[in-house]
Amino acid sequence: MKIVQRSRKIIHIDMDCFFAAVEMRDDPSLRNIPIAIAGRSERSVVSTCNYPAREYGVRSAMSVKKALQLCPHLTLVPSRMAQYQQASQKIREIFSRYTQMIEPLSLDEAFLDVSDSSLCNGSATRIAEKIRQDIFNELQLTASAGVAPNKFLAKIASDENKPNGQCVIAPNQVESFVEHLPLKKIPGVGPKTLQKLNRKGFNTCADVRAADIKTLVRQFGKFGTSLYRRAHGIDDRQVETERERKSLAIETTLMEDIESFEQCMQVVEKLLPKFKERLSKVEDRQIKSQGVKVKFDDFSQTTVENSCDELQQGMLATQLHKALERGEGKKVRLIGLHMGFKSQQVVQINEPQLSFDLK
Repeated sequence: MKIVQRSRKIIHIDMDCFFAAVEMRDDPSLRNIPIAIAGRSERSVVSTCNYPAREYGVRSAMSVKKALQLCPHLTLVPSRMAQYQQASQKIREIFSRYTQMIEPLSLDEAFLDVSDSSLCNGSATRIAEKIRQDIFNELQLTASAGVAPNKFLAKIASDENKPNGQCVIAPNQVESFVEHLPLKKIPGVGPKTLQKLNRKGFNTCADVRAADIKTLVRQFGKFGTSLYRRAHGIDDRQVETERERKSLAIETTLMEDIESFEQCMQVVEKLLPKFKERLSKVEDRQIKSQGVKVKFDDFSQTTVENSCDELQQGMLATQLHKALERGEGKKVRLIGLHMGFKSQQVVQINEPQLSFDLK
């Protein structure tokens, strides 16, 4: 399977522990102690933490209770979202000095396509260095960067030399870089998928590269094709300057764990009015699915999703019941509702079009 790609220059910029870094910048007394951005309740969840906290095993999405067990002297800092958004806007302004091809992924990371830039003599490596230096000089924050021929590799590269580092994968280095890449580093390969891959003898990209694509598709379905492409360093996705909303969700972490279906259904019913309100603001989007998310007291979670073209409240009870069955009696700490939307491109393709006789 020979796939020829146009050579591109993609940069992935990822801020280092962004929320925590803003807090440490604004309050120097926090710089050398373990801190986490989180509420003070034991049921709160860590948004992010600084590197001293990570040395104790504290991680994003971890419960505050667990974080304090790992690091009893952890300092909990309340979130200041307005300040993070303000810093993010300034970072984006810095990006725009170098290219208009910017795809924000969140407040603290983005893809940049500098393929056609003449700045720094057209060197993506130098551009990435300049961007990181500008961010530090103007905001006193550090960023890491990955430079590569495509988005997949650039994102992985940005994590190679964190914090405050940079990794460059030149086109002639792609083969050697991906060959021994652990599959767990491929975006989208979560713990369960990784277990399935490992059971079938796939641990690194080299294992996948040695397999026939038909075998991969037979064993893993559509994911097999994607896996084959990533293992060969192939990713033809463009940097999207305008990202369309693909979903809408609402969720709540409960003050106390609950376990009965009736209790959980009451939570769903309380979420519905706000969910409908948010849904009314995106009436231009066509619905393709709805789902119920449940996170259990051991932090495992499941989502039950079904196809539909409008919100079906009657389906929510069935979805919740199925989600609870998967929990096998575990108590529930979080419940959420989710709505998926059709791609605008798919919608346009499916609309009636003019036909022409091209004989």
